[in-house]
Amino acid sequence: MQLVQATRDEVLRPLSTVAGIVERRNTMPILANILLRKEGTKLAFIATDLEVQITTHAEFGVGEENESTTVAARKLLDILRALPDLGDVKLSLASAKLAVQSGKSRFALQTMPAAEFPTLAQPEQWDVSFSLPQKTLKHLFSMVHFAMAQQDIRYYLNGLLFVFEPGFLRAVATDGHRLAHSGTPVEGIESKHDVIVPRKTILEMQRLLSETDEPVHIDVATGQIRFRFGHVELVSKLVEGKFPDFTRVIPSNYTRHFTISRETLQGALQRAAILTTDKLKGVRLQLSENQLKISSSNTEQEEAQEEIDIDYSHEPLDVGFNVSYLLDVLANVKTENIQWSVQPDVNASALITSPDDEHFKYVVMPMRI
Repeated sequence: MQLVQATRDEVLRPLSTVAGIVERRNTMPILANILLRKEGTKLAFIATDLEVQITTHAEFGVGEENESTTVAARKLLDILRALPDLGDVKLSLASAKLAVQSGKSRFALQTMPAAEFPTLAQPEQWDVSFSLPQKTLKHLFSMVHFAMAQQDIRYYLNGLLFVFEPGFLRAVATDGHRLAHSGTPVEGIESKHDVIVPRKTILEMQRLLSETDEPVHIDVATGQIRFRFGHVELVSKLVEGKFPDFTRVIPSNYTRHFTISRETLQGALQRAAILTTDKLKGVRLQLSENQLKISSSNTEQEEAQEEIDIDYSHEPLDVGFNVSYLLDVLANVKTENIQWSVQPDVNASALITSPDDEHFKYVVMPMRI
């Protein structure tokens, strides 16, 4: 029975969209598969890892029959990518195998029954529902995602805190050494609510969102969040746990500030980072009258030193930071200048803000060098 007939790129597009969450190693073999559901000419491509589920829709099904099957996502993706873009690709189902045909190329892939594919059950009612432009949400994620923890034992740090307030949406991420905060005005939120969205979901959303004004609809219920945009629906479980009180981490009483070119600081830090080691990523920042000196050294007694002229008239300060934490924020905040705020205490955190974005705040703890 023929399921699909379309150009290679038409089939690749929805497949590439959902295949990103398919893990190469799975406890359940069927999780390496995608579910292909055909209802007449309408097709749904679905992938899940039991925590996140992505569905995308297309309309190049053949015939009016309904049929569903599952097939290895990576194999089908690799085959389609390797095929020349000549003529149509046909997908057919026969004898529990999916046949892929294009020109004189033919492949037969094993399938598993669609009934065995574990889809996420969705709630009947959502507690929070609103929408905002895709580019706004993509920008919000880009301003904070780099501060998420990766595999922290404090599992609630391995994600991003969403704070819903009437008329406003906040995003906060921290790994315990630094914290990033951003926000944007939105319409449609009526009460205060907060959830922790898993790291994998945030990274996947960043990949899928476009720099457009097209809307993304967000729905939140107990234990689950759903994003719908274009032909894509992404449903994710939420992280349980209590996120740290970010309002206590962001300093508000700093009186010593200087403004510096983002590119100038980024270049100086990148050069200084060359002589740091994987184990010790520390750079030393020395503030004095109208000057910032950046230096680094390693166990082989090699040294790097950079000097930048700044407008600074407070007492000198000598403090160390993890250079990766500083480069992360400079790579994502695309403003011409940043403002750096410090306290005279070498144990106090530094606050980095953007003159162009009043809601962005980045707090980074110092380190001993």
